[in-house]
Amino acid sequence: MTDEVHRLIHIAEQFFNCRFPLPDVSFRRSGKNAGTAFLQQNRVNFNPVLLAENKDAFFAEVIAHEVSHLLTWQKFGKVKPHGNEWQAIMREVFNCEPSTTHNFDLSGLKIRTFPYQCGCQTINLSVRRHNKVLKGMQYRCTRCGEMLRFSANH
Repeated sequence: MTDEVHRLIHIAEQFFNCRFPLPDVSFRRSGKNAGTAFLQQNRVNFNPVLLAENKDAFFAEVIAHEVSHLLTWQKFGKVKPHGNEWQAIMREVFNCEPSTTHNFDLSGLKIRTFPYQCGCQTINLSVRRHNKVLKGMQYRCTRCGEMLRFSANH
């Protein structure tokens, strides 16, 4: 994986005719994220569970996605995370479709959720959002507009 990150950096160096510092690569679970770029730390993190279950897709899409974030930061500074600059690097440098999300099966992550009810459905909120509700945050259903309420019996 680190070799692939370095290979992509080398491709970008040839494309832009300049040097880029090699980023650190880490492998920590990061919720539902396949990968995360830490711009100021020049580091990319990959979810080891999703990597193991989706190796081909990681090499085809995810690694380039995260490396493109680092390159965008280094070339253009603070811009929209998936804006024109990032999209151009994905397309022109790495010949990848600039998709902003993945559709990997998340069942292997065993993420704890909490059921919330509205007028039309049950919605499972993450631990982070559930804790925000406990501190007073409110969420509405995007479908029916009703406030979500915790469903302890579910």
